[in-house]
Amino acid sequence: MNFAFDEQQNAIRESVARFSAEVLAPGYRKRDLSGKIERSVIRQMGEMGLLGGELPEEYGGSGLDCVTAGIIIEEISRGDFNVGYIPLLASLNGQIIAQHASPELAKEWLGAITSGQKIVCIALTEPSGGSDAASLRMKAERKGDTYVLNGEKTSISMADQADVAVVFARTGTQESRANGISAFLVPMTLPGISTTRFEDAGQRAIGRGSIFFDNVEVHASHRLGDEGKGFKQVMQGFDYSRALIGLQCLAIAQQSLDETWKWLTEREAFGQQLAAFQGLTHPLAEFQTYVQAARLQCYYALWLKDAGQPHNAEAAMNKWWGPKLAFDVVKQCLLAHGHTGWGEDLPFAQRLRDVLGLQIGDGTAQIMKNIIAREYIPK
Repeated sequence: MNFAFDEQQNAIRESVARFSAEVLAPGYRKRDLSGKIERSVIRQMGEMGLLGGELPEEYGGSGLDCVTAGIIIEEISRGDFNVGYIPLLASLNGQIIAQHASPELAKEWLGAITSGQKIVCIALTEPSGGSDAASLRMKAERKGDTYVLNGEKTSISMADQADVAVVFARTGTQESRANGISAFLVPMTLPGISTTRFEDAGQRAIGRGSIFFDNVEVHASHRLGDEGKGFKQVMQGFDYSRALIGLQCLAIAQQSLDETWKWLTEREAFGQQLAAFQGLTHPLAEFQTYVQAARLQCYYALWLKDAGQPHNAEAAMNKWWGPKLAFDVVKQCLLAHGHTGWGEDLPFAQRLRDVLGLQIGDGTAQIMKNIIAREYIPK
C-alpha cells in the first residue's frame, strides 16, 4: 500500500500549483463579478495539458491516469474553485465522447476540448425533474439520418458559455424510463438552440441556465452509444466525476485552512497570538482531520477506477461528503477571521457561495446516500 504520488505526479502538482497561485487566484473575485471564465485562461490550461489529460493521445490527451487528473483539478481549484469546473467537464464529457462517439466525431471535438479551444457542458436535468434523472420528457424523433430534438434542459452549468453539449433525450416511450433515453453530442450553434442564464448566489463565473431546443436537427452520427441505451451507458461516467467534484470542493477547504492557520500566527489578542487560543485551534484541528480523510477517500475512488474496479459507493461518498465538509470548513475559517472574514476583500464569503451549490448539483446528498445504501444492504 503506497499513499505517495510518484515523481511525475509531484512535478505536475508543482507546475499546476504555480499556475493556480499566479494566474487563477488573483482573478477569482473578478470572474465572479464578470460572470464568465476567460477563454484565454482556458486555452492556457489546454496548452499546459490540464484538460482531459487522461484521454488517449489520439484524442488530444496525454494518457494520464485518473489519480493524476484528480491532482490537476485539486490544484486548479485551490486558486479558483469555478475554473476547476472546466477540467472536470473535460474529463467527464471527454470520457463519454471517447467511449461512445464514433472515432471521427471523437477526434473532431476532443482535440478542440483538450486544447481549450472549445467548452463542453452536459445537459441532463429538466424542469419536471432533478434527482429523478430518468424521467426525461425532451424528445428526439428519428427522421431518416437525423434526429429532431424538442424540449428544455434546465439548471445546466456553462449553458451560455459552452460550444457543444452532451444532451440526453427520449427516443422511446415515457414508460420505458431509462431504457428509452439516448445521448447526443450537440453543437450549440445549431439552428433552434437558445439559452438563458439564472441569477444564482454562487458559481457565477460558471453560470447556470436553461437550454431550449426547437426542432433542432442533429445528424444520427452524433448519437453517443446505442439508441435507447444512452442513459445507462453514459451515466457510468458520473462515478468518475463525483470523485473529482470531491477534490474540487476539498481544495478550497484546504486552502482556507492553510490561510487560517497562517492568520492565527499573525494576529494578536490579549497579548498573545490567536494560535494560543484553543477555542480557535481545536475546531481547525478537527476539520484538518476530516479534510485529510475525505481527500484520501477521493483518491481511493480514483485509484479504484484506474485499477478497473467498481467504485460506485466510494464515488457517492465523495460527492455528498466533500461539498458539505468544504462548506463547514470555509464557514469556520471565515469566523476565525472575525469581521475581516465577513468582507469581500477575503475569499471566504465567495467560497461559501460557490461550494454550497454542489450540495445540490450533480446529485444531492440524499441520492448519494441511497447509492451507498444499495451497495451495503445485503442482497
